[in-house]
Amino acid sequence: MAPVRAELKISMQNNWIRVVFRRRVYVIAIILMQIGLILLVIAGSGKIFRYVNSVLHALSVIVCLSILNNKEKPAYKLTWIFLILLFPFFGGFLYLVFCSQWNSRKLRKRIELVRRRCDPLYFLCGDILPDMIENHKEYLTQVRYLQQCAGYPVYKRTQTEYFDSGEGFFKKVMEELEKAERYIFMEFFILREGLMLDPIIGLLKKKAQAGLDVRLIYDDLGCFMSLPPHFQKELKAYKIKCMVFNPFKPMLSSLQNNRDHRKIIVIDGKTAFTGGVNLADEYINAFERFGHWKDAAIMLSGEGAWAFTLIFLHMWNLQPREQDDYRAFYPWKDSPCDIPSEGYVQPYADNPMEFENVGEHVYIQIINNAKEYVYINTPYLVVDDNMVSALTLAAKSGVDVRIITPYRWDKKIVAVASRSYYRQLVSAGVKVYEYSSGFNHSKTFVSDDTVGTVGTINMDFRSLYLHFECGVCIYENPAVASIKQDFLATLPRCHQITLQDCARNTFQQILQDVLRLFAPLM
Repeated sequence: MAPVRAELKISMQNNWIRVVFRRRVYVIAIILMQIGLILLVIAGSGKIFRYVNSVLHALSVIVCLSILNNKEKPAYKLTWIFLILLFPFFGGFLYLVFCSQWNSRKLRKRIELVRRRCDPLYFLCGDILPDMIENHKEYLTQVRYLQQCAGYPVYKRTQTEYFDSGEGFFKKVMEELEKAERYIFMEFFILREGLMLDPIIGLLKKKAQAGLDVRLIYDDLGCFMSLPPHFQKELKAYKIKCMVFNPFKPMLSSLQNNRDHRKIIVIDGKTAFTGGVNLADEYINAFERFGHWKDAAIMLSGEGAWAFTLIFLHMWNLQPREQDDYRAFYPWKDSPCDIPSEGYVQPYADNPMEFENVGEHVYIQIINNAKEYVYINTPYLVVDDNMVSALTLAAKSGVDVRIITPYRWDKKIVAVASRSYYRQLVSAGVKVYEYSSGFNHSKTFVSDDTVGTVGTINMDFRSLYLHFECGVCIYENPAVASIKQDFLATLPRCHQITLQDCARNTFQQILQDVLRLFAPLM
């Protein structure tokens, strides 16, 4: 494996050199030119510029009043108002450039239109909420919220398989893709050519040429530095339908913040995968970036997979020309699903165009409902006061709250921001650990041996409020025990953070305070 990794590293370095001279350089240059032009207008001298500054100053005051009355999280409001106070002449203009975009409103309307067509079809498998009400009242707050408010019903006839590594996930995905008979839907944030992606693409090509409906969605910014420019065209030549989500444009726009961070594989509507694993070699430890890569994923077989089919189709049909007949993909039109039940599953999705913050609410409900323990895996820990309050209150109430974060981080600034929360959490009794072997990319919650969730949602502002995300809640399911066992097996490879570890000098304290202030914009 070592020679393969060495060759792969050289190959990636060569790819990087080639990438530097592609469109990315021009995109960055155009953005810098826009920033320079704005600064030139603001900093200019003369009568015209004094008028411009007066108008911008008044605009900043109006924008501050608008920010105070909008639906944004308090942390966002505080950050933007601080920026406007710091730069009173153009802070308001900067806010309008980044946060008031016609395209965002247009996308929101499109999402709502497609959502109205999708929503009733989640219940083609039936409604088992009455069964939950009668037999499992302990889960009702979470179940009713996701079904009645967010629109994602709970399912029963579903089996699960939990994966505690990208390697196990990859092996199972290849096995299941081979079984596909009608369609394969895939949606990912990051794709990178190599030992993981290439065999999957080869299998997709074979299935597409055999007549299956094969579709792939990938995020343009997530793959900005990892895919060749001809990738989409090559897939289409093999009859693989491909959608590049939110193509990156060299414009100062808040819409560029709204990325498709989901990881979904759906096979024939009967099998679905989700979790933290993208299709790149570091996720299966074929290429080392930040030490050992620890990740998690889950497979659903049965009715729960249908929900992920609709979640994918919802995203696919955001393209104006796409109008699928969703019912045509339902796999049990002729006979009911015969998969034995293993507890309950409740897939869910989150998107930044709605102000519901589904992912955050799922996490907070698990924390608030915990009686004995709640164990959390997250690669980032940059959260607002609501999440901090939930974690600290649970710990102060006697709940065993444990969080595993990475020791080796992929983003240094986010690492400093994450560690700025340690002292407050540890002081309240939350046990924080860092994964000493490398980078912990898992996103899992498990509580009281009965409830868990696996998905794509990090505990940071981007995942919770800016990205398109997904996950699955599981109740009274064998996968709950697997998530717990994985967490406990990971602890010996972790270092527990103490108050002494949280000690900071004056410079570190100032840096952490500043980064916490700007955390919503990271």
